[in-house]
Amino acid sequence: MNRDLKGRLNKATSPCRKRCATETMPVVRVLRRVACWMLQSPACGCRAPVLPSRFLGTSPRQIPMDANFHSTSFSEADQQRVLITGGLGQLGVGLASFLRKRFGKDNVILSDIRKPPEHVFLSGPFIYSDILDYKNLREIVVNNRITWLFHYSALLSAVGEANVSLARAVNITGLHNVLDVAAEHGLRLFVPSTIGAFGPTSPRNPTPDLCIQRPRTIYGVSKVHAELMGEYYYYRYGLDFRCLRYPGIISADSQPGGGTTDYAVQIFHEAVKNGRFECNLKPDTRLPMMYIDDCLRATLEVMEAPAESLSMRTYNISAMSFTPAELAQEVLKHVPELQVTYNVDPVRQAIADSWPMNFDDSNARKDWGWKHDFDLPELVTTMLNFHGSESRVAQAN
Repeated sequence: MNRDLKGRLNKATSPCRKRCATETMPVVRVLRRVACWMLQSPACGCRAPVLPSRFLGTSPRQIPMDANFHSTSFSEADQQRVLITGGLGQLGVGLASFLRKRFGKDNVILSDIRKPPEHVFLSGPFIYSDILDYKNLREIVVNNRITWLFHYSALLSAVGEANVSLARAVNITGLHNVLDVAAEHGLRLFVPSTIGAFGPTSPRNPTPDLCIQRPRTIYGVSKVHAELMGEYYYYRYGLDFRCLRYPGIISADSQPGGGTTDYAVQIFHEAVKNGRFECNLKPDTRLPMMYIDDCLRATLEVMEAPAESLSMRTYNISAMSFTPAELAQEVLKHVPELQVTYNVDPVRQAIADSWPMNFDDSNARKDWGWKHDFDLPELVTTMLNFHGSESRVAQAN
């Protein structure tokens, strides 16, 4: 093409280019705005939360960002509809009973993958729920109009070390499903954490809310992951995530669940049953502990606390701290014939030696008024009264 012909063509097409550029500019601006909104770039000044991509890909039809996932809107005045996952563990049944007194029997649904005992099944709503099945979990939330979710499904410390792959699936993958469902449907989500979320490099006496953690069990690692993911979902998607780091929990009406602090429950069963107890931790192993009534009350209190009163998403809570020897000494005041021996389990002892000796829960006490009721003497009296009456009923039968 010679130079003269090329110049003519440029002149002929120049108006077309200018017109096309002018016509496409509004389209480009619109696309930029859409991209800005979808990416929630801080530079764009956008504040609308962006749902994780799986929310928009769980059905063939894309869900609009402003979709109303519930057929009925909920206000603060409405009765809460509660789902408890992992409900047949140490805390789930007690929590369901406690919350049913507050919200009504039919508004608290207990769930698990195991068949419940008859008394649990008859005490209130129970359904099958597998937290590894995202679709099943989502259907339960939608069909039952759930507003609060308490996620208790987890493999505890000693059990988790014996089956790391299962613990990883339940404690981490299951958590991801719960987080996504809770964020999608605007739930208030409670996930318990633990003294096991700390490690040997953490300050142990006392252990503050914010410090280095670095646990060395899959249970502890998964709980740190839960704390951080919940906080991330709070800041990223506006999820109302709340978490308490429980100390060792002592309950009268449930069996030990495979945790390192189980000795503090088992001693009462054995003291009443046969007058002998073999402890699998050293006598001077100090750990923070709490009676279950205090634990359940703290859980409800933090869930009902006004959002503006919470300065953090995860809090330590504590009531007392003792060693196996101190607990045995208090039990002996009531059961003087009890014989206590020690056969240390090296796995559990190593775990206990990496955990806090005392919890600093001053932030919980300051922010939402946490206060425990049970110290060691009240704990021992309550536990022995329960198991003593249970033993007398069994003997009579």
